[in-house]
Amino acid sequence: MTTPTEQNVAQSTAATLVGAFVATGDELSDRADLARFLRDHRLITDGAIPITLADFDEAIALRDGMHAQLLLCAGHPADHEAVVRGQRVLDGLRVTVRIEPGEGPVLAPAVVDEVRRGLARVAGAWATVLMTGEWRRIRIGE
Repeated sequence: MTTPTEQNVAQSTAATLVGAFVATGDELSDRADLARFLRDHRLITDGAIPITLADFDEAIALRDGMHAQLLLCAGHPADHEAVVRGQRVLDGLRVTVRIEPGEGPVLAPAVVDEVRRGLARVAGAWATVLMTGEWRRIRIGE
């Protein structure tokens, strides 16, 4: 009988989402790119949504903060201010805990605005990978 190692254990949906979000780098360069990412990952509906510059700035701050935190946890130098900016975004996103087990994600968006709801889903995924320790297996570029 073999025991799964960290290399061959499949990532959870939450870890896959966080990894994809953090890895966007230069691919997330404008509001259209953000809309495409959110749609591709089914974080928003397929209809047209207005993404403000403030929405885009929040998404970048959140992405950069997560990336910096993952770098720090891996023992690499990182921008501490990026972590602080990312935390400010997380502090402003409303996420709720679901009472019914097995009825979708435990953490769910509690906001009306579709873009912020998509970012809240990323925040929920981040919370999940932190709680499970799966953040340790998310591979990031420096």
